Amino acid sequence: MTKPSVLVARKVFPATIAYLEQHFEVESNQDDAAWSKADLIARLQGKVGAFTTGSERIDAELLAACPQLRICANMAVGYNNFDVDAMSAAGVLATNAPDVLTETTADFGFALLMATARRIAESEHFLRAGLWKKWSYDMFAGAEIHGSTLGIIGMGRIGQGIAKRGAFGFGMNVIYHNRSRLDAATEAECKARYVTKEELLKTADHVVLVVPYSAASHHTIGAAELALMQPTATLVNIARGGIVDDAALAVALREGRIAAAGLDVFEGEPKVHPDLLTVPNVVLTPHIASATVATRTAMAQLAADNLVGFLIKNEALTPINAAQVAPK
Repeated sequence: MTKPSVLVARKVFPATIAYLEQHFEVESNQDDAAWSKADLIARLQGKVGAFTTGSERIDAELLAACPQLRICANMAVGYNNFDVDAMSAAGVLATNAPDVLTETTADFGFALLMATARRIAESEHFLRAGLWKKWSYDMFAGAEIHGSTLGIIGMGRIGQGIAKRGAFGFGMNVIYHNRSRLDAATEAECKARYVTKEELLKTADHVVLVVPYSAASHHTIGAAELALMQPTATLVNIARGGIVDDAALAVALREGRIAAAGLDVFEGEPKVHPDLLTVPNVVLTPHIASATVATRTAMAQLAADNLVGFLIKNEALTPINAAQVAPK
């Protein structure tokens, strides 16, 4: 019996490919070539499934050109590369990889907060440049973390993980803003208090963004929001590029409207707004919040399991639009 054909759009672990090959004919981009949209459409011809990583845009144009496609499994918790409405209309299942990266990403979010507040990258650059000649009482004096106020915008699994690290590990006063307020029990577990977005921005010493990207959340933080923040405050974005207006942020950093920022995601990544590269008070990392071997392996396995679950067993593990797409 002929196995169904699937496409793995980016390089992944060899063990993941071997697992998929037990069930499918697999075409894999293991040389990690940068495919254009036309290339991706060409590669998807005859494929019923696609293993995607967030880099591949799945929209109405692509779906119309790939009528055999039945599922796209993202190796990421975010799925702003998917036009879910178009996928539902075409009968194509969308899946993502939640839960398996929660704790690792929360760890990194808090690490980025600490590096930003304590000016770690800025001071390392200073040292490496041979500029450290003597001790000074105010040399790279940063912002306090322990006992300060942590404001979290986006209080899903990862946001809750960061809240717990702040409240229980560092004695922080945790406030949050979310589309909907959490139940009282979850608030208690996180020692977190719900506030308006405006109050959060005005009062938080450290603002962390963990909100999913959508048209509604585009530029959640722009010039107006940055103007509300304290000049001593820091901003950390581990959500998605486009949540922050990077150009406005660069101006705010240069002019000292806020103290510092830590960014793991960027508008138009892997490109980074050039102005962000010229300000010293920003920590920049290349979208690595979930990048541990164990977590990335688990993410790849979950994406693969979604392909196997839907195409072989008629049941995906973490569907996004299951109500609109029935197994065949």
